[in-house]
Amino acid sequence: MFDVTTLGEVLIDFTEAGTSDGGMSLFERNAGGAPANVLVALQRLGHSTAFIGKVGADMHGEFLRRTLEGEGVDCSGLVSDPAFFTTLAFVALAPSGERTFSFARKPGADTRIAPDELPRDVIASSRVFHVGSLSLTDEPARSATRAAISLAREAGCTLSYDPNYRANLWSSPEAAAEQMRSVIADTDLMKISDEECALLTGAADPEDAARALVDAGVKVAVVTLGGSGAYVRCAEGGRTVPGFPAEVVDTTGAGDSFWGGFLAAFCESGLPADAVTLDDAERFARMGNAVASLCVRGRGGIPSMPDRAAVEALLP
Repeated sequence: MFDVTTLGEVLIDFTEAGTSDGGMSLFERNAGGAPANVLVALQRLGHSTAFIGKVGADMHGEFLRRTLEGEGVDCSGLVSDPAFFTTLAFVALAPSGERTFSFARKPGADTRIAPDELPRDVIASSRVFHVGSLSLTDEPARSATRAAISLAREAGCTLSYDPNYRANLWSSPEAAAEQMRSVIADTDLMKISDEECALLTGAADPEDAARALVDAGVKVAVVTLGGSGAYVRCAEGGRTVPGFPAEVVDTTGAGDSFWGGFLAAFCESGLPADAVTLDDAERFARMGNAVASLCVRGRGGIPSMPDRAAVEALLP
């Protein structure tokens, strides 16, 4: 039995790491991809996880498999395909730690997973099934994502969704909004960033956006607010949960680490999504805020995910 299973992208983040003696930019290879980041955060907090996706049968794909397996993530659903190259993302860092992305994904292996490659037994043995939105950009991954959501619903999983808007992976904002909104109705737990509110809901204000998601059927909606924390909402109402101060080095994986912490606290509560109170949601978000504040203090998403002891030391 897995606490959380995800379907989506695992890829290489080549992150800027200074310059060579000749003045050329150097890039550091880090394992990345939002769903994979979430799982590593959960593993380091003591939860069992599984990953479903596709990499190339190449040096980068092998590195990613080793990385996830080294963290304890079940990779029986990770397909290595010799026909496609592992997806790469080149990440430029501003002095503030904020990032810009350039993707080598035309197509990347993560977009090529097909419905008939889904490990039904893994999905059926999961308490929470989580997806992002990068698996909705292209076929056949889009169909695989929707098929997996249907299988998870049939199995009684809690559905978790964290859309992750990357403008250069979509033909237009309108196309992105259409596809990214298409799975909201199936979602129990959902996180968006404050920058994604208008795209996902039509409302730019975080409180209004969270209310719109709950009105659409989401049981618990969360809007992350950067260093200011997060806004949580359920049927009972909404509340802002302050973040923890942190000296930011790299924001890669910040939202993913938050959601890993949130899902960890949700799993530990033993509650079904429709029984989560506003106090419960606040408690889950505090765990997420703590995990995220520790993650951003290091370079790279997966390498910077904190362990349980570090998180508990930060929480009162």
